[in-house]
Amino acid sequence: MQDARLPRALFAVLAVGAAIYFSSYYAELPEVVASHFNAQGVPNGWQTKSAFFGVFVGASVLAVLVGLGIPRIISWMPPQLISLPNKQYWVAPEHLAETQVFLNAYFAWLGCAVLLIIILTFDYAIQSNLHPDNRPDISRMWYILAAFILFTLVWTIRMLLRLGRMPEKSPRTLP
Repeated sequence: MQDARLPRALFAVLAVGAAIYFSSYYAELPEVVASHFNAQGVPNGWQTKSAFFGVFVGASVLAVLVGLGIPRIISWMPPQLISLPNKQYWVAPEHLAETQVFLNAYFAWLGCAVLLIIILTFDYAIQSNLHPDNRPDISRMWYILAAFILFTLVWTIRMLLRLGRMPEKSPRTLP
């Protein structure tokens, strides 16, 4: 059973790294930046750079809520409101701590994935603004989106498989 220390540490590294990385570009960007792009990578929405970075901070807070908030909310909820496969087993008092450790770690990994896609998406926008005549290839964003969808699909299936089966009881030894 893994705990949430590694994904939480990775999340912190991503957040601090993004803050440093993006703050280094703030002065270089124009006052109004392209902030939305169509499927071909052509800008079709603009905002002030302060609003753009405000959206980045807000999206990052969303990643914190996904990674750290959801398991905390689940831990505060009464068991009758929790919807899990084999709920009677996983929220039983003797298994609840194990379930919470699992959910904390698992959602922390999801939070890392959400934060990473936010960082990569905002980096695409920043690089497109800094180099408008030589924008990054939009296929990069499609690959990132495909990877995130694949991660989310595998993440969901693995969680359902883990919670969908109950651990076998250890065999008792004969006296």
